[in-house]
Amino acid sequence: MGVDSGLPDFRGHEGFWRAYPAYRGLGLGFADLAGPVHFVDDPPLAWGFYGHRLELYRRTVPHDGFAVLLRWSRHWPTRVFTSNVDGQFQRAGFPADDVAEVHGTIHHLQCLAECGEPVWPADGVEVAVDSSTMRAGDPLPSCPRCGSLARPNILMFGDLAWDDRKVGPRLERHVEWLRSLRRDGSRLAVVELGAGTAVPTVRRQSELAAAASGALVRINVREPDVRHGHGVGIAAPAATTLQALDAALGHPGTRTSGTFEQ
Repeated sequence: MGVDSGLPDFRGHEGFWRAYPAYRGLGLGFADLAGPVHFVDDPPLAWGFYGHRLELYRRTVPHDGFAVLLRWSRHWPTRVFTSNVDGQFQRAGFPADDVAEVHGTIHHLQCLAECGEPVWPADGVEVAVDSSTMRAGDPLPSCPRCGSLARPNILMFGDLAWDDRKVGPRLERHVEWLRSLRRDGSRLAVVELGAGTAVPTVRRQSELAAAASGALVRINVREPDVRHGHGVGIAAPAATTLQALDAALGHPGTRTSGTFEQ
């Protein structure tokens, strides 16, 4: 979904290193960098990676596929369940309360020292990153309560300290919404966009939701197969596929419900 807005594809070392050549020389892949240990052992390395992404996501304009989904959401009751941390759905116009970010978001921070400060917005936080070394310079983001180093409010690999208090209520509302559809006997359309199998959080969620009360449309360039339940796989990019589906749907008069999994 994000790739169609011009964001880098982090799948595989080669794709990651094309986006970030500095890490090739260090032999570091995405999974190596996306861990909380670096905030303790090497904060400039950690914030070089996440600070660059924060600025990248801030200046990225959501592609036209997001506008299609937003229009659909005005016809049908809709929720978004996403493992992306880029905040693109909210930037495209979706209400924040309707977006369940299962892995958190880069646009909020938490205290590395776990001093008790609630998760806070990263608004106004600027991280100076040397593009040749991908290391961040001082000052690094800090906790407003205790002054300790801050980190993004993202569930990282091997992360035992992620603060999920912001995400938890939205995930609970998402689950309750799905349950309410089943209780009401409502039809559900699950549109899954670019969710891979390496970290199958979204694929499992969408398959479970579709199996209970609806059908699944899996849009995925690499892994479109639908092996369980009722659904169709489309091996094509998100933006153009959503626009084609929108053209085919026209202005449907029957109200159903929808969830977008990304």
